[in-house]
Amino acid sequence: MSLQRKILLVSILPLFLAVLGIGALIFNQSTQLSKQQTASFEQGLIDAKKAELRYYTAFASSSISNIYHSARQNDAVAKEKVKKILNDLSYGPDGYFFVYDYQGNNLVHPRQSFRIGKNWIDLKDSQDNYVIRDLIDMAKQGGGYTTYVWEKPSSKELEKKIGYAIGLDKWGWMVGTGMYIDDVTAQVANLQGDITQKTTQTFLLILVIVIACLAIVGGGGIFLTLQQHKTASGQLKALNQRIVETQEHERTRVARELHDGISQQLSSTKYVFELAQIQHGRKNASTGKTISRGIAALAGAISEVRRISKDLRPGMLDDLGLAPALKSLASDFNKRTGLTVTTDINPVGSNLSDEAKTALFRIAQEALNNITRHAQASEVRISLSRNARHVSLVIADNGKGFANQKPKHGGIGLTNMAERVAYYAGSFDISTNRKGTIVTARIATESAAEATSQIAAE
Repeated sequence: MSLQRKILLVSILPLFLAVLGIGALIFNQSTQLSKQQTASFEQGLIDAKKAELRYYTAFASSSISNIYHSARQNDAVAKEKVKKILNDLSYGPDGYFFVYDYQGNNLVHPRQSFRIGKNWIDLKDSQDNYVIRDLIDMAKQGGGYTTYVWEKPSSKELEKKIGYAIGLDKWGWMVGTGMYIDDVTAQVANLQGDITQKTTQTFLLILVIVIACLAIVGGGGIFLTLQQHKTASGQLKALNQRIVETQEHERTRVARELHDGISQQLSSTKYVFELAQIQHGRKNASTGKTISRGIAALAGAISEVRRISKDLRPGMLDDLGLAPALKSLASDFNKRTGLTVTTDINPVGSNLSDEAKTALFRIAQEALNNITRHAQASEVRISLSRNARHVSLVIADNGKGFANQKPKHGGIGLTNMAERVAYYAGSFDISTNRKGTIVTARIATESAAEATSQIAAE
């Protein structure tokens, strides 16, 4: 993993862990608060139900109070009057009163008349609670509540119910009533749903914030990385160009030294030998032959120095331009290698800077050197053309190519060719197979490069 990625990870990870911790804390607190709110809400509703039951029971008690308190223990008439009053009392579709004696025999039940006259002391609900026994126990204790499951008259469904019972101890009766709490369950479920929805919305908001933060941090890191890469790439290109320019300056200096220094000295030495040959060659044939060999060797050395000087920095490139320099290069290559060279070289005028022209010339030189060393070609084609946007140099051969092997990069090799072109925002392409290789270099003209720069700046 690169250093930049490690820095990006170190930047994002603490933020992610912090937000994850905050999210877990909020979830825990929300869950606890939800339970507390739900329990409080449910208890409030149940307390309201219990208060209603006490009110209705007090109303029923006051309705029978005069009869009950003035009656004797075995006053059958009074008992019948009380049973009728309680049987007729109701509130809402599911509110009614029922009466059992302390032995569990049903005396009054306006909604389930089949229970009257039967003993239900051992009756259990679906949750295994003794319904009548628990109500009688509450009545004997002076009144109280119990919860059980009972059939709801309006829906004929079994629902939870809060029962409240008081005792008529003189007669040994339990008078009770109850309220179903299925509506409480529904309201609690609605509240729980609202809380869950709000909690979910909160978490979604946190998630959006987390993603946004991570995107900002990650995007910032990527942007900085790209900027650093762009800056480093620009600096590397500039460095490569400075190296190339330094090489060109050094080539020019060495070429000048060879031409003006060593070449002149060798030429002077050759003249001395020629003079010696004139003076002594006629007198001594052996000496004349030796001097002739020396003159020939000097002539070869002078020719080689001039060739090296020309390769290092051809004066024709500076004096006449790129097209004549390439034609001269093609001619020298033909003479040196014997390969057939076809040219289609057109002047480029002032469409390119001197540095760009030098870059194309060096690419041509290196391509021809590669053909000599590796291609095993018999024909070479060199073309130079231009249009409104580009100057194109194409060098093609009919050699063996390198279809099954990678080209070797080294020195001023293929990599350096590509880097030279890239510095001028150009393109470099190599097309190769067993029938030959085509090297294409394109560099934008100065007018096209200026237009591209203006568009990029805008």
